[in-house]
Amino acid sequence: MDSPSADHLLYHKIHANPKSGEWLLMIHGAGGSTRTWKRQIEELSSHFNLLIIDLPGHGQSAAMKEPEPAYTFDSISKTIWKVVDHHNIDKVHVLGVSLGAIIALNIETQFASRIKSLVLAGPIVQLNLKLKIIASVSLTSAKIIGYHSFYKIAARIVMPRQNHKTSRSVFIRESKFLTVNEFKKWTGLYKNLNATLLYLFSAATDIPRLLLVGEQDHLFLNPAQAYSKTMPHSVIEIVPKCGHVVNIERADAFYESCLRFVQRMV
Repeated sequence: MDSPSADHLLYHKIHANPKSGEWLLMIHGAGGSTRTWKRQIEELSSHFNLLIIDLPGHGQSAAMKEPEPAYTFDSISKTIWKVVDHHNIDKVHVLGVSLGAIIALNIETQFASRIKSLVLAGPIVQLNLKLKIIASVSLTSAKIIGYHSFYKIAARIVMPRQNHKTSRSVFIRESKFLTVNEFKKWTGLYKNLNATLLYLFSAATDIPRLLLVGEQDHLFLNPAQAYSKTMPHSVIEIVPKCGHVVNIERADAFYESCLRFVQRMV
């Protein structure tokens, strides 16, 4: 069901399962929305309660009457958690995709006692030199060619193969709902992103986490593999013939992996 509750809350949807006491908090990536999860809703809601959120400035959250003048990962996390508290949900499993995975980790640092597990799909673990150059050039170019054009280029860089076409199309289509001001606020997070990633991925934790990464995720696979080898309580699953956005490209594999992992935590 839709839950367009108080003006101060992000737009969100709840798919309740009265047979389950487990909640999944689902966070889409940059440019996405609650629609990004349409391939998962039927299957996952047959086992769990789902709380799916439109990030600030995305989807129907763009209609909030008092948008934040600027974003930080801490402020975004707290804004999301207001929805969890609004529905009196005690503990959650958090699913995050791409940028949503970073936000999921930041939520963990703030509300660790209420996080049961994390599923990080296409996680951005670190920015190597190649990524830093791409990000710097792309953000500079965005000011010249426009942010919507920038997103089209970014989609092609991150998801270059023919079998990534659906993910690219969804990414580009959903990003059209972002205003220029929202683009600027979100891309502003990239200025200190590497330091943020270092902090989040080096933090000691005993909360179980699953990293789901496509074998064709050419920018982020290697850092995710390195992280999983050094961080206790982390496991990684590499999805064959899949790029960055696992939940779109391989919805079947995403569902099966999430179900196995979360059910072990129950």
